[in-house]
Amino acid sequence: MSERPVVTRFAPSPTGYLHIGGARTALFNWLYARGRGGKFLLRIEDTDRARSTPEATAAILRGMAWLGLDHDGEAVSQFARVERHAEVAREMLAKGHAYKCFATQEEIAAFREAARAEGRSTLFQSPWRDADPATHPDAPYVIRLRAPREGETVIRDEVQGTVTFRNSQLDDMILLRSDGTPTYMLAVVVDDHDMGVTHVIRGDDHLNNAARQSQIYAAMGWDLPVYAHIPLIHGPDGKKLSKRHGALGVEEYQAMGYPADGMRNYLTRLGWSHGDDEFFTTAQALEWFDLSGIGKSPARLDFKKLENLCGQHIAATEDAALLQELEAFLAATGRPALTEAQRDGMTRGMYCLKERAKTFPELLEKAAFILNERPIAPDEKAAKALDTVSRGILSELTPQLQNASWERNTLEELMGAFAEARGTKFGKLAAPLRAALAGRATTPSVFDMMLVLGREESVARIEDAAQG
Repeated sequence: MSERPVVTRFAPSPTGYLHIGGARTALFNWLYARGRGGKFLLRIEDTDRARSTPEATAAILRGMAWLGLDHDGEAVSQFARVERHAEVAREMLAKGHAYKCFATQEEIAAFREAARAEGRSTLFQSPWRDADPATHPDAPYVIRLRAPREGETVIRDEVQGTVTFRNSQLDDMILLRSDGTPTYMLAVVVDDHDMGVTHVIRGDDHLNNAARQSQIYAAMGWDLPVYAHIPLIHGPDGKKLSKRHGALGVEEYQAMGYPADGMRNYLTRLGWSHGDDEFFTTAQALEWFDLSGIGKSPARLDFKKLENLCGQHIAATEDAALLQELEAFLAATGRPALTEAQRDGMTRGMYCLKERAKTFPELLEKAAFILNERPIAPDEKAAKALDTVSRGILSELTPQLQNASWERNTLEELMGAFAEARGTKFGKLAAPLRAALAGRATTPSVFDMMLVLGREESVARIEDAAQG
């Protein structure tokens, strides 16, 4: 019999933005399914009606779209399936795998208080578990799972290994509340089964849930999915990730100008490894990603490593694709779109902009000479390079540039000869030229800027600066 095709899922609750931890979970599920020709499904777990919002759902979808995590088919709403969840609870009741429990909150509290006083387990044991249905009162009830009391429940996890739970430590959990609404535990299992999910890849904070959920699978005679519970992400200090560590939402990283390829690479590497490989493409990640490469220890967020990888991805991305992503960044952060002239300039200059830029704001800063228009207003540092002597030198240089052949070698020779004739080195000319061409002290090379701007614009800017 051939193996079932791989089906994974990402199941966020729409109560806020797409958290970086959730994004990594989605990415691992996407890589595992896509790398095996399988399906990656999205389920919005919106049963908490008080906290679920359409805005949060939209934010999750935007974050996934930015990371390039496309899902198959329509997103499934868990809330829309409550009838199906209740139907399974009633089926378990009919088969004897669940029972009606009429215990009130007060009775449960009293049971626990007495158990504490006597030093017994406070795990609630319902008196209705084996009660004769003839004794059932006409009163509200919940449907509880008839969980095994003896033996063990074993989870064979692809990351955590074999994890054993004593059944005496697992209670008869509620499947259907007295108002007829299903619990999260039941809904997750029914949805995963109905959606054909073969692999459940999620945070290791769900490991205990797996033990209880596996009992529902067993009761219904359904195939258990392959479980892989991945460690959570910690901050650089080794503590659980929180706001004190900085950005938590994926859209915050997009707004800071990290490229999606770099973010994908970094998140894939966060808790998973393929030998010593740090920098890799999405195609390589799809080929290499497997569950055996996931570590058992929490991964630590490292902004330096993220920046380093993002810089490598910016440098490696084709110019046209990089310009397209830069424009998406401008749109996502509400910045003005590039004009046609600026887009042309960026296309010509991308080769000298993308080296050593780690984020899009850094790339834009390097591109100031393209994006700014005459007259160029130098910033404070650049203005210091435009003293009277420097302006005089620029005035002398201008006529020579008017007739020069506009090629790198020619310009380098011309500048070298010009500096030598004045008993100095080209390095001394560079600062006033940077100030004239870009209005900045830190820029791409003077020759790159001149070649990108062209003769007419370069000469005009140098003339402007010479005249003060």
